[in-house]
Amino acid sequence: MIQMIVITLSAQPYVKIETDEILIRDAQSALDLIASVRMRTDCDRVAIPREAFESSFFRLSTGLAGEVLQKFVNYRMKLSIFGDFSREKSKPLMDFIKETNRGNQIFFVPTAEEAGLRLCGG
Repeated sequence: MIQMIVITLSAQPYVKIETDEILIRDAQSALDLIASVRMRTDCDRVAIPREAFESSFFRLSTGLAGEVLQKFVNYRMKLSIFGDFSREKSKPLMDFIKETNRGNQIFFVPTAEEAGLRLCGG
């Protein structure tokens, strides 16, 4: 089941996704989620738990992360992926997360609260 909770922080609304299923399996499922968030909430910022992504998303060699994240950028949807990344053993993934977090469109953060702060400019 998927829940879209609209939260306003610093006068900016964003959607926090709560789910117990994998939502992002490929580029098309990312597009479907983007469209659903926009149609149901009219928000352009979304926080999604790490567990909602297919595990291959976090293996950069699959190309899935780049393909999915490009959809969020193309459709101007700010994205914050929240969860525990501290146990990652992949140096390329950790470097990718560090570099991505330097931007202002996509973020990898440890908590849902921090996801909201990053999405709303905090």
